[in-house]
Amino acid sequence: MKEAMFYSKEKENNVRCNLCSHHCRIKPGHRGICAVRENRDGTLYTLVYGKLISENSDPIEKKPLFHFLPGTRSYSIATVGCNFQCLHCQNWQISQYPRLNRDAAIPGDKRSPEDVVDSAIADGAKSISYTYVEPTIFYEMAFETARLAKKRELKNVFVSNGFMSEEVTRHLSTVLDGINIDLKAFTDKFYHEVCKARLQPVLDNIKLMHELGVWVEVTTLIIPGWNDSQAELREIARFIKGVSNSIPWHVTAFYPTYKMMDRPPTPVDTLRKAREIGLEEGLRFVYEGNVPGEGGENTYCPSCGETLIERYGFRIVKNNMDDGRCPKCGEEIEGIWH
Repeated sequence: MKEAMFYSKEKENNVRCNLCSHHCRIKPGHRGICAVRENRDGTLYTLVYGKLISENSDPIEKKPLFHFLPGTRSYSIATVGCNFQCLHCQNWQISQYPRLNRDAAIPGDKRSPEDVVDSAIADGAKSISYTYVEPTIFYEMAFETARLAKKRELKNVFVSNGFMSEEVTRHLSTVLDGINIDLKAFTDKFYHEVCKARLQPVLDNIKLMHELGVWVEVTTLIIPGWNDSQAELREIARFIKGVSNSIPWHVTAFYPTYKMMDRPPTPVDTLRKAREIGLEEGLRFVYEGNVPGEGGENTYCPSCGETLIERYGFRIVKNNMDDGRCPKCGEEIEGIWH
């Protein structure tokens, strides 16, 4: 076991975890909401350090990050656990495992930060992604790996629900290069009923990550009947524009899963309308996701309309970028290109 970061001790051996915006008060012998941080006699421990449940080489486009080293591989890792309880989680078997199997041992292959970085380099990856579950919950492993990766000229990526505490956001930004944050909806009703969380910390972290110089992209999974109204989509687009009009917004298709089998898949027309709304509100880059071949995955020059990067799913068909600029009109395209 490893002592956790970001907690304070209280009376009667209670502790306050300050890793995420739940700020769990944890009694001795109990765990926080994420179910992978446990108070043992007044000391908080992480139960997942060095226990990887998933380790894969992915296209960076799968995160999704479209303006971050396009066409490269990202070595992706995860442990079990999550600080959200989303009814539509596509990785619920690992994210909810500790909550659904409280008496079971924490599963995972024993791996060190050095092991992960060595594997990423051997794979030819240009970055390491902390993903599949909320990576904040395995922060100690993620941060040590990210710090070592930076020394060996690898970039670091979080795929996150954006619910970390401000203290952690500032700490993480010292080693993080890019992040995709899920902005799941624009109402507390959705966050409370679907995720068991709150909206405002996510909004705050999108702003703060951008201010701290981390490359930010935002994803909204559009669920019929939950967050697909044009009014709500417009609110999301306006919020992102208020942070920066250069932040790419990924509007992606929902497919029934886990505890949300009562909703149909998202119609392509809904994604298309969401993309139109984002562009109408002044965002420079809006992408349709989970619908390969429909054309909404391509990067176009916001100035002249030239096709800059043509994609099919997670595969780049053609990249016409000229060192971060449009080859036709010279417009600078925001992102991390090398």
